[in-house]
Amino acid sequence: MRSLRAFLFLLGVLGAFADFCVIPQLDSQLVERLGQQLLPWMDQLSREHLNPSIYVGLRLSSLQAGTKEDLYLHSLKLSYQRCLLRPATSDDNSDCPTKPSMGQLALYMLALRANCEFIRGHKGDRLVSQLKWFLEDENGAIGHNHKGHPHTSYYQYGLSILALCVHQKLVRDGIVGKLLYAVEHDHQDHLSVDTVAMAGLAFICLERSSFNPDLRQRISTAIGTVQEKILKAQTPEGYFGNVYSTPLALQLLVSSPMSRVDLGTACLKARAALLVNLQDKALQNPIIISQLLPVLNHKTYVNLIFPDCQAPRGLLGAAPEDSSLIHVPEVISVTLKVSSVLPPYEQTISVLAKSSLEDILKKAQELGKFTYGTQASLSGPFLTSVMGKVPGDREFWQLLRAPDTPLLQGIAEYKPQNGETIEIRLASW
Repeated sequence: MRSLRAFLFLLGVLGAFADFCVIPQLDSQLVERLGQQLLPWMDQLSREHLNPSIYVGLRLSSLQAGTKEDLYLHSLKLSYQRCLLRPATSDDNSDCPTKPSMGQLALYMLALRANCEFIRGHKGDRLVSQLKWFLEDENGAIGHNHKGHPHTSYYQYGLSILALCVHQKLVRDGIVGKLLYAVEHDHQDHLSVDTVAMAGLAFICLERSSFNPDLRQRISTAIGTVQEKILKAQTPEGYFGNVYSTPLALQLLVSSPMSRVDLGTACLKARAALLVNLQDKALQNPIIISQLLPVLNHKTYVNLIFPDCQAPRGLLGAAPEDSSLIHVPEVISVTLKVSSVLPPYEQTISVLAKSSLEDILKKAQELGKFTYGTQASLSGPFLTSVMGKVPGDREFWQLLRAPDTPLLQGIAEYKPQNGETIEIRLASW
């Protein structure tokens, strides 16, 4: 009888675990190959290529880049502090023509915390003040009646609250309330999956740190709302929204204190969808990789409240040469189409093998009759205009491999194959 009760108890425990988001361990070689894709990015130490997200992702993973990691953090500190702490009257802009954005500053603060550093001292206070000033400015843009919009995005707004929270810096109720209101009143799902996930991570940090006690009930309810929104956004393939937003969505679900019957199944389905991309080497965006690596190690940005900087991590070696690349032709031809403009544009362009879609767009512009514009984002460059046309409200430029296969990568990551046709199509959401 005692053994039967023990068996039934074990079943109950297993059933309880099934209600939570658990990501079973992937093949270690597959995870290592994913981490190796970040190594070339860590060699690019110029100001325009540095991204704190890469450092954070590795520090929260089971992998390390050795001395490259130390050098990368050193370069981040030199670059960001030079840009952010430079006197406003300084005329020397050679190293930093533009200051980092609110989101970049927030990621830099996450990178410091990933190294078990708290922001302290005069320089640290100035960084915190700048991030709080950014938030106050965004708060004013949204307005007391919530009719406005942030100058940047609610994604960067939530990321900034999270960065201050992990450094144990208080954010006033009015600032947090704006993010709560955006989540509470997002009935038509205007906020993207990664935006609500980032908001949810900020709320979980605030809740675990016992900050903003007057908003505690709203924060707790909002965490559940975010979870529901993410699960509702799961596609038949298993992604939460799309492949780009899935890693951050998984971070939220793994961190969430709430449970429900279908949560475990949803997370396993998302893992299976990502596994297909990993096996096909289709996931190459360094920011998305840096958000996924922690999840594969059962870590999230919320772990930065109390980071474990002594945990053992395997050393990443350089990826072996892919013998299949020997058979890739030196020059390939790719056809570029834009059917959403008049007259429609179509041109076959010759480029070196392994060129990115962004390289092809640059070559097309050099040849004439084609123009495009991009804007930098935390996930890489995205198209803002094509052939002089700027998308309207709820419109965007969609990338497709002919005839109708949406690309799962951005222009900087996707590398067309010889003979492919890439269409840039104006789509609505």
